[in-house]
Amino acid sequence: MKIKTEKESLLKAIQVLQNIISTKASLPVLSNILIETSKNKLHLAATDLEVGISLTLNTEEILEEGGITIPAKRFFDIIKDLPPGKLEVAVKKNNSIAIETQKCFFRLMGLPKEEFPKLPKLHEKESIVIKQQFLKNMLQLTAFAVSHDETRYILNGVLFVLKGKSLRLVATDGRRLALIEKELDGPTELKKEVIVPTKAINELMRNLQDQGEVKIIFADNQISFQFDNIVLVSRLIEGQFPNYEQVVPKESKEKIVIPRETFLGATKRAAILTSADSQSIKLDLFKDKLIFSKNSPDMGEAKEEVDVEHKGKEFSVGFNPQYLIDVLKNLKDEKISLELTGAESPGVIRAEEGYVYIVLPMQLS
Repeated sequence: MKIKTEKESLLKAIQVLQNIISTKASLPVLSNILIETSKNKLHLAATDLEVGISLTLNTEEILEEGGITIPAKRFFDIIKDLPPGKLEVAVKKNNSIAIETQKCFFRLMGLPKEEFPKLPKLHEKESIVIKQQFLKNMLQLTAFAVSHDETRYILNGVLFVLKGKSLRLVATDGRRLALIEKELDGPTELKKEVIVPTKAINELMRNLQDQGEVKIIFADNQISFQFDNIVLVSRLIEGQFPNYEQVVPKESKEKIVIPRETFLGATKRAAILTSADSQSIKLDLFKDKLIFSKNSPDMGEAKEEVDVEHKGKEFSVGFNPQYLIDVLKNLKDEKISLELTGAESPGVIRAEEGYVYIVLPMQLS
C-alpha cells in the first residue's frame, strides 16, 4: 500500500477513530487503526470489540493498493506534529510503515490487516433516517443522566424507544431521569426498544453535525449509525430497562417559573461550598421568592435570593446541585418551569415539547 494525502484530512480521520481505542486492549491489534485502500478510496477503522467506527476518505492519491494496521497513538502523534501539506504513507517489508513528507521521515511497525477484527455490516431492513441535529439535541438532553456504576450495567446506556411516529430517549442513574420524546417526519412501522451503551453515545455526540442525516439500523444485538463518511456500529446492552414510566409524575399545577441563566448561576454559586461529605444545597421556597443556600461548618456559608413566579406553599428542599447544573446548561429555554411539591418529592423540569427531567431530593443535614 502506498498513498499520498493531505495532513489535515488524515489527522481529522484519526481523531474520529482514536477515541474508542482502549488503552488496555486485550489484543495488540486492537490498539491499532486499520488503514486500507479500494477503488481510489481510503478506508480507516478502529474497534474495541464493543464499538467500532469506520470512515472513508474520497480525495486520496492511491499509488499502490493494500492495507495494514498502525499503532493508533503513535500514528496520531506523528501526523499531528508533521508540517502542513502532503504526506506519503507506504507499507514496506515485514509490516513496517514509512511516513514521509518532503523533509521528515518516520518508520513504524504495524500488524497485518488480516489480524484486525471485521466490523459487522448490518442489513438495512429495519432502519430509520432522521436529521443529525435532531438526534444530537435529543442526546444532549438525556445522555448526562446515564449511570456510570458498572454494577448497574443496564443503566450504563441510553434507552431508544421507536414506536409509530415517535422516537423516545431515556437515561437514568437511579437518582435522576431524563426523557425526551419527539415526532419523526414520517410514520414508521418499526417497534424497537434498545439500550445503546455510553461509549457509543459519546462517539455519536462527538461526531454528529448540525446538518445532514443519520441512518439508524437495528439488528438483533447491534445497532449502526451511518452519517457523512462515518459508520458507527455498537453492541447493545442486553436486559430489561427499569419501568421508568411509573416514576414520571403527572404535570403539577404548582410551578415555579425562573430564568434559566439565573437558576444556573445561583445553583453554581451555592455548589462552591459543597463537599464529598455534604453534597446537597438547600432551596427555601417562599411567595415569589426562592433562596439558594449552603451552610458548611468547615467552609462557610452561601445564600442567594432569586425572584420567581410562585403562589403556592412554602417549604425547604435539598438537591445535589450537579444534577441541576447538568440539565440547566444543556437546555436552551430562556425560562424554566420547575415543579416542587414538597420536601420529599422529586423536582421536575419540563422544557421544550416532550422533555421531562426528574431529580430526587436529598436530605438536608
